Amino acid sequence: MLIGAFFSWWYGRGWQHAAGGLGRRLLAISEQFSVKQLSRTLFQPWRRITTAPGSSLDDKLRAMVDNLVSRCVGFVVRSLVLAGATLSMLLVGVLTIVEILVWPLLPLAAVALIVKGLM
Repeated sequence: MLIGAFFSWWYGRGWQHAAGGLGRRLLAISEQFSVKQLSRTLFQPWRRITTAPGSSLDDKLRAMVDNLVSRCVGFVVRSLVLAGATLSMLLVGVLTIVEILVWPLLPLAAVALIVKGLM
């Protein structure tokens, strides 16, 4: 009875739960990397480091260059973090597909390993 219930769960709700886990995992990665916020602030200055323009033309040009460099640094750092999030999502997607494909074989593998150990 217990073995029947196990196999019923394993090939039914358990398999569905394993397949449905992809969305939850991708959402968790997206929240951990703050993908939505990084996408919105992609071109903002790094750490809000900005230079206020002075009154002379030289001060205004220096402030413009400083602010441009700060925005470029912010863009590069945020782009690298977004690339890391994308790679993490791809890896989790591939591993979840492998999990879904291997899921039905795991009980059979356990039985095969027990039989092999007895021989």
